Amino acid sequence: MITAEEAASAPGLPGRTEPVWPWKGAPVHALVQRIHQLQAERAQAFRRLEEAHRQYVRSGPHYDFPRYRGSVHKVTQAFAAASREVLALEAELAGPRAQPLLAGHVRALQQLEQTRLATVALLQLMGAPELRGQEDASQTHQLKMKVIKTMEAISKVLQDLRFDAESVE
Repeated sequence: MITAEEAASAPGLPGRTEPVWPWKGAPVHALVQRIHQLQAERAQAFRRLEEAHRQYVRSGPHYDFPRYRGSVHKVTQAFAAASREVLALEAELAGPRAQPLLAGHVRALQQLEQTRLATVALLQLMGAPELRGQEDASQTHQLKMKVIKTMEAISKVLQDLRFDAESVE
């Protein structure tokens, strides 16, 4: 079953037009700039996720799980939208733009963001009120360090992407 949005953009159907790719013909610099903008959006989404978790933990003893679940859903949608666009930009760099080095940076960035999100989700699960007292301090510390190292790796990939993109144009 397809959604109304998918149907609206489906090619070949009467009265339907192909969705417009906003980056067609744009310089590589513009694609890289958009990737950096998407990273800023992801950072903001992570802040919203962390704040939602803090509010959830503070809402005890009658925890407001429906509100937290709604916040997580909104953040998940934001991550998914950013990921779809990043993947499309990667495909543009790998294919029509013939920039495999830049596409590789974007692919690495996407993988690192997936690792970061999964690790943050696990940390939040371990810090859930219903699991209080069961968390392993050593494991929590290891996960926090993994998030920090992943964020450092993301910063390095973004620097490499920016530097290598400058040498393209």
